[in-house]
Amino acid sequence: MLERLLIVGLGSIGARHARLARELLPNLEITVLRHGRCPEKIDPGFSYCVNSLSEALCHNPQAAVISNPATLHLEAAIPLARAGVHLLVEKPIADTTHGVAELIELCRAHRLILMTGYNLRFLPSLQRFRELLEEKRVERVLSVRAEIGQFLPSWRPDSDYRQTVSAKAALGGGVLLELSHDIDYLRWLFGEVGWVSAIQRKQSDLEIDVEDTAHLTFGFEGADGVTSLMANLNMDFLRHDTTRCCTVIGEKGSLRWNALTGTVDLFEPGAHAWQTMFSHQHQRDDSYLAQWRHFLNCIAGAETPLVCGVDGLAVLRIIEAARRSSTTGAIEMVNNSNNGSLQTKEMA
Repeated sequence: MLERLLIVGLGSIGARHARLARELLPNLEITVLRHGRCPEKIDPGFSYCVNSLSEALCHNPQAAVISNPATLHLEAAIPLARAGVHLLVEKPIADTTHGVAELIELCRAHRLILMTGYNLRFLPSLQRFRELLEEKRVERVLSVRAEIGQFLPSWRPDSDYRQTVSAKAALGGGVLLELSHDIDYLRWLFGEVGWVSAIQRKQSDLEIDVEDTAHLTFGFEGADGVTSLMANLNMDFLRHDTTRCCTVIGEKGSLRWNALTGTVDLFEPGAHAWQTMFSHQHQRDDSYLAQWRHFLNCIAGAETPLVCGVDGLAVLRIIEAARRSSTTGAIEMVNNSNNGSLQTKEMA
């Protein structure tokens, strides 16, 4: 049973993790590591507030949630792994691939759980969508089209969007990193991405120094190493009609997932309307709670991570290929050379 937890970074997501961990484990001792000064009177939900990693380690955490800006993730995660602490690292696992393989190897060597916080995988609607694809409900998949978009100033109404992580390159902002959930779930559904063609840029007058729009085309690797499927993913910080969806066009119809409504719909050959195959309206905390239960089960040895460190690294490799493609104007290959070996080692 987990008794001592460290939360690194107490923004909105760090506070959510702390609240949910306390909900699942009422007697949990929670230490918060934050860069600003600790208040004289800390929140009653926390046991300790510290300003340095060395102070945090004095409280002997058994697990940690890394929820500070992505540019600082490895700065905390690697020393914690060396100290034998299980890790749930918020997405993205870092802002670049540099150092991520080292973290994966450290966790493997110390037999630690390393999870990347792509919580969309825990949505029942996305899980059912995946099952229907595996059951070949629309037979062979021919094309995939995915969208994710929300007007950035509306994300966190109580905050100045210009000061958020999403808006600042120095903190790992921009649509590619901040909305990388959608890259992860596409890889989970369709396998390794072999190549990327992409355009990313700032299109709007938003006061940010990162890209607010990205259009990507992926080529997924087939069993023989040849591209067997292509997918388009459109990402933005601009649209007022918040959207997160994926449509799969198959030989025998189309299958559509809507993350906002929690529905999976089918359009069969000869049909005149979509038919709802699955519906589950989730609450905002649901996928995080499922992720937390899974994390605890992994620590207990009852399960293996659904979203491991290698998954986080694979997403970053796709993003780096997308950035190169946007600069060169060419199709860029994704380096998947050691994903399999790292995954095998991580699960060992």
